[in-house]
Amino acid sequence: MPAFTEEQVRENLKNVFDPEIGINIVDLGLIYDIDVAENNDVLVTMTLTSLGCPLGPVIMQEVNSALADLPDLGGVDVKLVWSPPWSPELMSEEAKDELGIW
Repeated sequence: MPAFTEEQVRENLKNVFDPEIGINIVDLGLIYDIDVAENNDVLVTMTLTSLGCPLGPVIMQEVNSALADLPDLGGVDVKLVWSPPWSPELMSEEAKDELGIW
């Protein structure tokens, strides 16, 4: 049994913010899937707001840093995907409110 849950990973990822928008990547809807293996390896499948996002490498590095304090963490793999493409509809209601999107 893993030492932590998918929900704990998701909570840690709420500490990673898109520097251009100022909202965390979970509420932005950038996290598509989280898989926690029995050996505590974590696979995060995510996207970015745009294909040419210049801060993509920074965000991906911050994902690794945000998970570093999980107990007995194994390896972290961040899989960047472009399908389905990100859209504002993927954002949480709180993020939409913060950005004034209704």
